[in-house]
Amino acid sequence: MEDVCEGKDFSFPREEKKVLSFWTQIDAFKNQLKLTENCKEYVFYDGPPFATGLPHYGHILAGTIKDIVTRYQTMNGKHVTRRFGWDCHGLPVENEIDRKLNIKRRDQVLEMGIDKYNEQCRSIVTRYVEEWEKIITRTGRWIDFSNDYKTMDLSFMESVWWGFAQLFDKNLVYRGFKVWSFFLSELLLAGQNYKDVVDPEIMVTFPVIDDQDNAAFVAWTTTPWTLPSNLALCVNAKFVYLKVRNNYTGKVYVVAESRLSSLPIDKPKAETAGDTKKVKGAKPDNEEDSYQVLEKFNGASLVGKKYEPLFDYFSDFSSVAFRVVADDYVTNDSGTGIVHCAPAFGEDDYRVCLENKIINKGDNLVVAVDDDGLFTERITHFSGLYVKDADKDIIKAVKAKGRLVKSGSFTHSYPFCWRSDTPLIYRAVPSWFVRVEQLKEKLLENNDKTKWVPKYVKDKRFHNWLENARDWAVSRSRFWGTPLPIWISDDGEEVVVMDSVEKLEKLSGVKVFDLHRHHIDQITIPSSRGHEFGVLRRVEDVFDCWFESGSMPYAYIHYPFENKELFEKNFPGDFVAEGLDQTRGWFYTLMVLSTALFDKPAFKYLICNGLVLAEDGKKMSKKLKNYPSPLDVIDEYGADAVRLYLINSPVVRAETLRFKKEGVLGVVKDVFLPWYNAYRFLVQNAKRLEIEICRSFVPSNLSTLQSSNVLDQWIHSATQTLVKDVHDKMDEYRLDTVVPLLLEFLDNLTNIYVRFNRKRLKGRTRKDDCHTALSTLYNVLLTSCKVMTPFTPFFTETLYQNLRKVCEGSEESIHYCSFPQKEEAEVKKMSHQDILRFKETKEVTIANHSLKLTDIKIFRDFKRPDGLKDTEIDAAIDGEVIVILDLREDESLKNEGVAREDSETTKKSCLEPTDFVEVYFESLDMDDYVVQRVLCSQEQYIKEKIGSPLLHSTLMPPDVFGTLARPALKFKEEAILALYSGDVKFATRLRTYLLSRDHSNLKSEFKAEDGKITVSCIEKIPVVTVVLGEHMHLTVGD
Repeated sequence: MEDVCEGKDFSFPREEKKVLSFWTQIDAFKNQLKLTENCKEYVFYDGPPFATGLPHYGHILAGTIKDIVTRYQTMNGKHVTRRFGWDCHGLPVENEIDRKLNIKRRDQVLEMGIDKYNEQCRSIVTRYVEEWEKIITRTGRWIDFSNDYKTMDLSFMESVWWGFAQLFDKNLVYRGFKVWSFFLSELLLAGQNYKDVVDPEIMVTFPVIDDQDNAAFVAWTTTPWTLPSNLALCVNAKFVYLKVRNNYTGKVYVVAESRLSSLPIDKPKAETAGDTKKVKGAKPDNEEDSYQVLEKFNGASLVGKKYEPLFDYFSDFSSVAFRVVADDYVTNDSGTGIVHCAPAFGEDDYRVCLENKIINKGDNLVVAVDDDGLFTERITHFSGLYVKDADKDIIKAVKAKGRLVKSGSFTHSYPFCWRSDTPLIYRAVPSWFVRVEQLKEKLLENNDKTKWVPKYVKDKRFHNWLENARDWAVSRSRFWGTPLPIWISDDGEEVVVMDSVEKLEKLSGVKVFDLHRHHIDQITIPSSRGHEFGVLRRVEDVFDCWFESGSMPYAYIHYPFENKELFEKNFPGDFVAEGLDQTRGWFYTLMVLSTALFDKPAFKYLICNGLVLAEDGKKMSKKLKNYPSPLDVIDEYGADAVRLYLINSPVVRAETLRFKKEGVLGVVKDVFLPWYNAYRFLVQNAKRLEIEICRSFVPSNLSTLQSSNVLDQWIHSATQTLVKDVHDKMDEYRLDTVVPLLLEFLDNLTNIYVRFNRKRLKGRTRKDDCHTALSTLYNVLLTSCKVMTPFTPFFTETLYQNLRKVCEGSEESIHYCSFPQKEEAEVKKMSHQDILRFKETKEVTIANHSLKLTDIKIFRDFKRPDGLKDTEIDAAIDGEVIVILDLREDESLKNEGVAREDSETTKKSCLEPTDFVEVYFESLDMDDYVVQRVLCSQEQYIKEKIGSPLLHSTLMPPDVFGTLARPALKFKEEAILALYSGDVKFATRLRTYLLSRDHSNLKSEFKAEDGKITVSCIEKIPVVTVVLGEHMHLTVGD
């Protein structure tokens, strides 16, 4: 081994760069894959990120988790293909191009040409690929960038088509409507650009049909332009509603009780001759002065009531519409507790009307606003007006009908178009859906088959999301994406879904080289019904990019067109890992598509990480510059330190982490420096020994290394514990629990083994003893390096390259080595014959380790006799000892049990062991024989436990209360009287004297005088001799 520098001079980042050069030189990653190519496949799915931005700590965290797991599985004899992927389609890419080309409207794209626009999008997709590869490689992650997959590749897109065609064939696809934020012919995702705006707010009446008081429902809205499309009113079934009369106008309204205060409060008027004037200052104090409560009822009682529509534009819906429905989305924090529903212009409106069969799923919903945001001819009075401009005219029309209760303005947050910076409107747009609701039970079943870390994300967050899953709108009205493979005839009667490029080429007669819109939109298919029916044209929509990423497990290997056996043999995949936000994103779409297509979950194990925040707890922002650059931190402390810092944090348990640069420094100080110092101590003393023995230090092989030194045996045991514990934690995918194990091990190694072994390691004992100690330390360091290789790939490689110099036949890289195996697991595989042979020979070799009788403890096992249950006979085993318990009922045991309960009375009475008492009992058993049997069989046991026999309650002296008593003297009355020739007075004074004596002293006196005492201290009565047994007893028991 070569000399190494002091810890203060060791630069972790510098050494990591040397390792990177070494890996490049030996082509380490590819060689590792080649070495394991014949091993069992371990399938890992890498979720594709967008390449339009640079990687941040969230990407580094997820990448580190993926790298640790895949390295660990590789070292455990698996072949793990790791291909990087790119999400190339979708809004982020279009956003970039729109900003670049100053595109504000959809028609500008059409004027420019979809072909030119899409090629612009294609040109920026791989803009940051080199930067991604540089940063990801610098973090130590091994993944194939040269053989990456892209969602814009023809092969990937073709597999997406295949998957959709399967869903269509299973009747899991339909055409319906989805309410989106919308601007000028284009649906957009709200959420990127919100502004505070002032909108009108009005309250409108909807008269209740056949109401005896001519009451009207009062609804509140901030979008008057939606009123012409009203089809329902929605209440909350749990709220209390009031019917109230205005004391000054006589009008009767229905509102939620909690929102009565929202109604306008009118001023009373006073009439004078020929004139009506307002009374100055006569405004009522509150709504109670303005309104009289006529009736109170719950919201559920209003469901089904019909009302008069505001306009007659939708009179053809009268049989099913213009009625009250109920839903929990109605709140009491604003408005009147009654919401007007226009299903074409609100997501909840659409859902509620659909659930209450006012409209039907898949039917042609009447949307009275065109693609330019103008009212259609159906809305006759406002036809051609832009909806937001029509608000004032609609309010005037409502007022003219006498239906306006209140009007005003309202400031609230509202979404704006990211292209034109103009207000969006919510509008139902024709969309293609996957019937997720139909799959709900299977989705929940498949979720139960998966294992998540942490478990609560699966059981709560993801489970709840699946339980409330809605049908998935998979189409988008955009340009840059995988086009929907649907061709439809002009009359809508003929639909063909392409499941391959070959099918499209065959039906169209056109050679296809690219599946993007500008290459296939113009392709038509002759109608199968005949020439007179014209041709089928492709629908304009593209796929939601989440559909593409959810297709990744089969699309990235071009299934089923290629790799059919590989996929079918290894699906579901073994492992995925991404952030908590993917429970509603990638994790969800993976589960939906795998369930719909294969009736299986997409993966077996999943690690869900939390969010990495800036040190101040805010989201990391380039604009705010509130976090250090990842590369800067790595260049200062090393990638291994960043990796350990991230995985040894709550973020691996789906919690948040406030990233602190000082935390990375703490890992260097607490983990890497002690580890390096132990390694340096080995190298120093091995070099010293080489000088003394005039030859190279060659450590004893672990399989032949035998040491009688207790510290050597202990550190070997500690190393095996580390191996076992890391194995166990990694098999459970509990990465966050590994670093504490390493810290404990390093503490044991440096502060116990090295510290208390310095004399041996420094050669101050015998040279052979020094060699044994150094060999032990060498093997411990080598083993621990292999254990930690998946976590700290750079540092372990650095140490290994020096350690391997004295180990013949070692692998070229530590990443080619096998993960140390648990000795315990190998030992447990020994057969009965192996164990008997080991007892005879007193030695066995397992996992290249020679183990003696002192290393292995043999345990006995108990096999229950046939026909007996564990409630009848059971056993406990402790090494060489087996205790067998016959649990069947036994009279002697029952008697002993009763006796034990009796003896427990003294414990419950808080008596000291030196206390002497008498215990009385009263039998509560109908059969006195049972008690007598227990007393006879357990007499000796009871006497030993309580120091006296059990006494029947009939023997209890009159001055004793309770079942426990201090020993009581028992007098023989006739014998006492005989001492005084029948003088009752003298006999009473003698008894009083004896009872006043301390019992223990009295007992001692009788014992000293051989069972008798002379009483001469009682004045004016004769001296007498009292004999135990003849005149009295010291206890009732006696």
